[in-house]
Amino acid sequence: MPFSPITASPGKAGRLFFACAIGSVCTVVICNALQRPHSSSAVKDDAPAVSFRQTAVPSAAPASAPPAAPPEPARMTESATVDGTFSDAAQSLGLDSSTIATLTQAFAAKVDLRRDLRKGDTLSVIYDRPQGGATPHDEPLAARLTTGSSSHDVFLYRDAEGEARYYSKDGDSTKPAFTRYPVEFTRVSSDFSLRRLDPVTHRWQSHDGVDLAAPIGTPVRATAQGTVTFIGRQTGYGKVVMLENPPPYSTVYAHLSRFAKGLRNGATVARGQVIGYVGRTGWATGPHLHYEVHVDDVAMDPLTVDLPGDDRLRGEERQRFAKEAESLSAELSG
Repeated sequence: MPFSPITASPGKAGRLFFACAIGSVCTVVICNALQRPHSSSAVKDDAPAVSFRQTAVPSAAPASAPPAAPPEPARMTESATVDGTFSDAAQSLGLDSSTIATLTQAFAAKVDLRRDLRKGDTLSVIYDRPQGGATPHDEPLAARLTTGSSSHDVFLYRDAEGEARYYSKDGDSTKPAFTRYPVEFTRVSSDFSLRRLDPVTHRWQSHDGVDLAAPIGTPVRATAQGTVTFIGRQTGYGKVVMLENPPPYSTVYAHLSRFAKGLRNGATVARGQVIGYVGRTGWATGPHLHYEVHVDDVAMDPLTVDLPGDDRLRGEERQRFAKEAESLSAELSG
C-alpha cells in the first residue's frame, strides 16, 4: 500500500515527535524545529517545510518450530529368553530377589517351573515408565511366561490398604490355596510332636504330622495343587503319596490302603482331587491317615501352620481389576 508524504509545519521551538506503527515495524521521527537566528521563540514564516516519507519494512517471518516428539508410552515392556532357570531370566530383567520369589510363587500355580520350562521360552514384564530414565524398581504391573505354545499371565493389584498381590486374569489370587484337612475324620488319634514315644517302635522320636482316624476306604484328597514326587511304599509310611505343592509347601499322605486310579509320579493334581484311600499299611496300629505339611522342607504342625486361603477379587474390585488386566494383556500381546 503506497504512502503519501506527510508534511510537518514549523511551530514553536522544541521537538516534534512522529510515530507510525505498521505491522511489527514502528518508526519514530524526532525533529528539532528550526529556530530564527538570535530568537528563542519565533521561526521564519517562509522557512521551508520539513517533509517525512514513511517506508514500510517487512516483518521477518517467524522461525518454524521443530515438530513435537510423540509422547513416550506411560508403560514399558521388557522380555528375556529363558536360557537356564526362571530366576536367571528374571534377574536379566533387573528384578530383585524378593520380586523373583513372588513371581515364582505366582507362576507355580500355573506351571511347574522345573519340569515344564525349556530353553527358548520367554518371560515378559510390564513396568510403569520411570521418570528421567531411571531404572524401574517396583514390581511389574504384569508378567507373561510363554512356555512352548502356551502363555501364562499374572497381573498386579493393590487393595485399599496398598497391599500388592498377583492375580490371574479372572481375578483369582495366584497364591497357593490350601484346605486344612485332607480327609473326613472322626478324631485326631495322634498329634504333631517334636518328641513322642512311638507306639510301634517304642522309641522316642519326632512325629512329623498328625494322625486322622477314619474308616478304611475313606477318600483322601490333596489339600493343594501339586505334583506327585513319590507314589509307592516306604518303611513306616506304608503306601504313601508325596506332593510338591506351590513353594514353599510340600505334603505327605501315608498309611493308604490304595492309590487313586491312574495316579503316577510326575502327575499334576488339583486341590480337592482324590489321591488315595485311608488304610493301615506300614507302621499303623489302626486305620487312619498320617498327614504331614512341610514348609521349606521343615515339618510343621498341619493343624496350626499358617496356610494361604482362597483369596479372590469380588464385586467392584473385580470389575476394576478386569478392565486393567484386559489393557495389560493387550500390551503383552502387542
